[in-house]
Amino acid sequence: MTTTTTAPVHTSSSLRVVVAADAESAAGMAAERISALIRSRPTAVLGVATGSTPSPVYRALQTLRRTEGLDLSQASAFALDEYVGIDPRRPQSYRSVIDGEVTRSLGLDPLRVAIPDGSAPDLVEAAHAYEESIRSAGGVDLQILGIGHNGHIGFNEPGSAHDSLTRAVDLTPETRRANARFFDGGIDDVPTQALTQGIGTILRAREIVLLAFGSGKAEAVARALEGSIDRSSPASALRRHQAVTILLDKAAASMVG
Repeated sequence: MTTTTTAPVHTSSSLRVVVAADAESAAGMAAERISALIRSRPTAVLGVATGSTPSPVYRALQTLRRTEGLDLSQASAFALDEYVGIDPRRPQSYRSVIDGEVTRSLGLDPLRVAIPDGSAPDLVEAAHAYEESIRSAGGVDLQILGIGHNGHIGFNEPGSAHDSLTRAVDLTPETRRANARFFDGGIDDVPTQALTQGIGTILRAREIVLLAFGSGKAEAVARALEGSIDRSSPASALRRHQAVTILLDKAAASMVG
């Protein structure tokens, strides 16, 4: 496989795969794409993800804000997901993570940043309201995604329908183990459910940028790009989207033929 920081290793009419020298280079590419969108459309709607994968993208945007005057104050953002039942004030809540890494660090208006309400007494109604809020905003212009070791996007685990919408889901033991590193008490402290945008919700974004780093993501990436498009690989649904860029480091791309 040819590796590059500037050109795709695979391109179709809808899918572009780029292998960068390292995670920081890939994150910089994502940040530049977001910057270009914001400069052309200051009121753009971003879809933002949490976890270790998108963090370097937000750091790169902070640098662009500092060095090039990137202004995101008129932009809006919708988070992918939130744990069910977690105190939103806890540092592990995605509300806290988005507030720290995105809203305050990037200068977004807090009133323009939405997170699913995992503390809602009626999760079905909360999910419906979140879907409607995205629609009312005109939809997401650019969605940032990571990919789980089992191919999940958002908290859409294997078996999720590719036309699924925002809903409460049960988290697999594998996903809870992967997220235990963020919780002091280990896996027993990781919530068992989350409120997540569905795959169908994600696919309504006008553009999607997925990032994956490290050898632990290599199999999931290969299945998503080269395996069957089916429920066993949630990320494989991205191949049906009209505008997707996959940004990988060399390790994550190591199983792509």
